[in-house]
Amino acid sequence: MVTFKDYKYIRPDLPALREKWRSLLSEFGQATSADDQNRIIEELNKLSDDYSTQSNLAFIRASIDTNDEFYQEERDYFDEIGPEFDELNTEYYKALVSSPYREDLEARWGTQLFAIADQSIRSFSPEAIPLLQKENRLSSEYSKLTASAQIEFDGKTLTLAQLVPYTQSTDRAIRKQAVEATFGFYAEHEEQFNDIYDRLVKVRHEIALTLGYKDFVEVGFLRMNRIGYDRDMVKNFRDQVKEHIVPLATKLFERQATRIGVDPLFFHDEGLNFTDGNAKPAGPPEWILENGKKMYDELSPETSEFFHFMMERELMDLEAKKGKEGGGYCTFIDDYQSPFIFSNFNGTSHDIDVLTHEAGHAFQVYASRNIGVPEYIWPTTEAAEIHSMSMEFFTWPWMELFFKDETEKYKFTHLSSALLFLPYGVAVDEFQQIVYEKPEMTPAERKQAWKSLEEKYLPHRNYDGIPFLEAGGIWQRQSHIYEVPFYYIDYCLAQICALQFWKRSREEREAAWNDYLRLCRLGGSQAFPELVKAANLMSPFEDGCIESVVGPITEWLDAVDDRAL
Repeated sequence: MVTFKDYKYIRPDLPALREKWRSLLSEFGQATSADDQNRIIEELNKLSDDYSTQSNLAFIRASIDTNDEFYQEERDYFDEIGPEFDELNTEYYKALVSSPYREDLEARWGTQLFAIADQSIRSFSPEAIPLLQKENRLSSEYSKLTASAQIEFDGKTLTLAQLVPYTQSTDRAIRKQAVEATFGFYAEHEEQFNDIYDRLVKVRHEIALTLGYKDFVEVGFLRMNRIGYDRDMVKNFRDQVKEHIVPLATKLFERQATRIGVDPLFFHDEGLNFTDGNAKPAGPPEWILENGKKMYDELSPETSEFFHFMMERELMDLEAKKGKEGGGYCTFIDDYQSPFIFSNFNGTSHDIDVLTHEAGHAFQVYASRNIGVPEYIWPTTEAAEIHSMSMEFFTWPWMELFFKDETEKYKFTHLSSALLFLPYGVAVDEFQQIVYEKPEMTPAERKQAWKSLEEKYLPHRNYDGIPFLEAGGIWQRQSHIYEVPFYYIDYCLAQICALQFWKRSREEREAAWNDYLRLCRLGGSQAFPELVKAANLMSPFEDGCIESVVGPITEWLDAVDDRAL
């Protein structure tokens, strides 16, 4: 069996790829039947899969070891040629949407492909290629800067991910020191972080102007394939979070302050949920994976097959280590039909969240891997996050495997955290809208804008005088803001859907799971509103949706004597 380490990387020959691609497009334009065009689409899809495979192999291996010079160079190579490949793809999409056989092609490939093609055409121009290359380089510069963190703490040299357990210490002084050390890194490199983001904002604004838009907000929406809703609907969603979630979050933070015996609750206290410590996995990474196998074996035949596939092919790199990028992600290696999970295990409950969240992504893409349309392997990201966040809740019955007698502590924290995240998530989204509508803002003005959003959405927050945080700099740790603008609201929309699955899994587990499976198998063949409907969920944009999940969750949380946990 071929495992990930043997997956073959070959740098794409862009001139040869371009020549073959445009030759096929010429054939496509001269085709005299839908059947001929379908055959050519299949050939173009194969070229696209090959390119995506090599791009992902380079990206994964570069993020696993930022000190690997070969794969860092290959990652830089894709930063440069990526926009040129996008140009080829846009040429294909233009030919596709203008085909005289469009009706027949839609019957074969689905109408969603044409909606995606239209979004892509509107968000790309060959004139923007140098700007897109610059944007890629700046995004990579940010990720390399955060990965470079080597912080002296507790007699050790730690990465940002390895510092996280200290922010959850039962010793308040250690928690504060760990938070100070974490953001001390950002403060030390503040000029670099400011400069990278300032250049990113300006180049993205220039991209928008080049494409004929007044600001980057619309480009961001096009890139994220916002199909079936607009920025006004997103604003209405943020307003609902402000009205229904922010007061509840404030009460949950008050409960936390009482529970851990602090007054006031400072930011460096937020990481601790119980006086005797947070729920933690009861064993090391190898033990977690073995229990994960048992969990997915018992959850369903489909998840059992999937997880064995992942383990046997070594498609997970999970532990935090020196030189490894921070964060976590799931991607898909097309030619091997393989999902891949990347994370930074650090001995906290987050390790189990990764095992369920990123595995939810991986399970979805595994379930839709044979869908036959590269654009449908993944759904748009707000739909994709439903799979990951919902898997976190569908696996609740197995949490005792990992947490033993701390299981109830984990569940209380997990469910309350799902609500507590939402105000922060919408703040990140609104922050980006403010920034890209006013690209001339200075770094200081951006930080002031963030502080204003904290007052609106996170009124409980108290930084205890830590200068970098008091100045409004915390958003600089959020990689999405730098690397994937306007992604973050997707977590919020999906969280509301996932919480509906939590509710339904307690009332009608089999029906809820079957709807989840159907959603996974649909991949990206429909737009977000249609996928939500297909899963028998209520749209987060619908008035009353947030209220419909808040009630049952509040009731569950209120029934828990959290001070006794």
